[in-house]
Amino acid sequence: MKALLTSLLAATMIVMSSFAQPGGIDDVIGALKSGDASGLSKFFDENVELTLPVKSDSYSKAQAEVILKDFFGNNGVKGFELKHKGDSPGGHYCIGTLQTKSGNFRAHVFMKSKGSKEVVKEIRFQSIE
Repeated sequence: MKALLTSLLAATMIVMSSFAQPGGIDDVIGALKSGDASGLSKFFDENVELTLPVKSDSYSKAQAEVILKDFFGNNGVKGFELKHKGDSPGGHYCIGTLQTKSGNFRAHVFMKSKGSKEVVKEIRFQSIE
């Protein structure tokens, strides 16, 4: 009986893990909370729209990582407070406040489904005054 229950539990775990999406909005939120540009860049699409207080453009994955690393380093990320997250056609988004040593920024992150995973397509940081 115990072996049957263990086998059933293991099979259920395997089936449930096949439905889990690798990397999603919650992982992106975690990277924002810690100011981890490298961790965040793992979810970037090949090109990412970045809007920062001093610049706004479409950047390659590598360029976007360097720009965010610089932004996070210059501002000293203290945390991220999630205000809202939801579904959009073909993806997810989140809105929150990026808390830094030099002030707070309204943050918007948009993700789209690409194949079997979701990728970050756009990140916007607007200064809150």
